[in-house]
Parts: sequence; structure tokens; C-alpha cells
Amino acid sequence: MQAIDMKSEEFQTELEKTWKFVNKVYESKGWVPNPNEDVNEGVAMGLARNKLIYGKRFCPCFMVEGETKEEQKAADNRICPCKPAIEKEIPEDGMCHCGIFCTPEFAESQRKSEVIEEVVHAHSRGLTKDEAEILLMKDQLDGDELESLMEARKLDMVSFTLIDVREQMEYNQVHIVGTDALVSTSNFYAGIEAFNDKQAEQIIVYCLSGSRSYQVQQAMGTLGFKKVANLAHGIGSFRGQTQSV
Repeated sequence: MQAIDMKSEEFQTELEKTWKFVNKVYESKGWVPNPNEDVNEGVAMGLARNKLIYGKRFCPCFMVEGETKEEQKAADNRICPCKPAIEKEIPEDGMCHCGIFCTPEFAESQRKSEVIEEVVHAHSRGLTKDEAEILLMKDQLDGDELESLMEARKLDMVSFTLIDVREQMEYNQVHIVGTDALVSTSNFYAGIEAFNDKQAEQIIVYCLSGSRSYQVQQAMGTLGFKKVANLAHGIGSFRGQTQSV
């Protein structure tokens, strides 16, 4: 394998050409850069490296198969911008596998998500209604995120049902203030029937460590519940208000 000196004039020249190539792709496809500049920089460097080694800008996130150019072509290696990215990844996910090419909508959502993460973990301010609604769409929540959503719910920014899936004695010992119901895993299928009218509404489940509630989250999905989020690390990760019975 050819060694590449990233500080060499040869590499820097190729990197400059790669950025010109990337910018042309943005312009021609209507795509935009990833808001995370480190992702773009890393991918561009990988593309430049592959161009010097193989003579083509193979995607740096995949191994290049084949020793000769003929073998590499026969192996159908990904050449940037690759066919899977154009036909599937970007239209469906908003971003290519490597992350350097994004739709404007995906990039904007990522920027908003980064702002939300800073707000909920630094506690610099409360969430806006738009931020709270975006956060509520997450599949897995941490303690800070749930705490921020509880505050947003108090202000009528969002609506959701918070369900504790532990056992009664655990609930009595300590539970999150604002918990709407206890549906114990030992009686889950019978207990969850009371919420069948909320299958299209947002529900958040929690337990001690996040394991039981994750199982409940998956089970609720099979029962037709569309919007179930899980407190990933359980009540132990929650620093908001709790109480005992």
C-alpha cells in the first residue's frame, strides 16, 4: 500500500482539486455540506488519498477491493458520488453514507439538533416550542432531554404521556414527578390496552435502567403504537423532580 504524506505538496494539491470536485457536486446536485465540518474535512482527505493511490476518488468509508484497476472496476467499488448515495441514501436518509453530501432539509435539521443538544445538556435556556417538538421525535432520550421535555410540557409546548413500566413497589419507592401511569411489565399486555386510544399520540416509557422500557417500546410498536420513545438509561439518569409514595 502506497504511503501518503498529508503534508506533502502532492497531497495538498490533490486535496485542493478534491474540494473543487466536491463543490461542483454540491452545485450540480443541489446538495449541501454536512453542518459538521470535521466530517466534510475527513471525507475530503480520504477522497484525495484514494485519488492518489488508486487514480479514482473511491469512497473513503469503504474498503477498495481488487489489486489491479481491472479488478477494482469489476468489484464495483463505490466512486464518489456513488450510485447508492444518489439513488437511495440521500433521497431516503437525507445524507450519503460518508456524510459529506446532504439535502438542505437534512442539514437544517442537523443544525437544529445540535442547538437542542447544547440547550438541554448545558441548561443554558429553555427549549422553544419548535425545539421541543423536534426533540420529542427522538426514539431514545437521555435524562436531560426528558427533563427539558417535562418543562416544555408544563408550558403547553408539547403533549405526551409518560409511563413507568416498573413494578408497583419500585414506583412507590421513587418515580418521576409528572408520570401519568404505571403499566408494569409483569402485566404489560393487559395494562397497555387502556392506552389503545393513544396509539397515534406521543408516549414516553421508562424503567430503572432503560432495558425493560426498551422491550416495552418494541412491543408497543408491534401493537400499533406509532410514537413511543424510551428513556435510554432509566430513571437513574434523570436529574429532574422525583418523588416517592
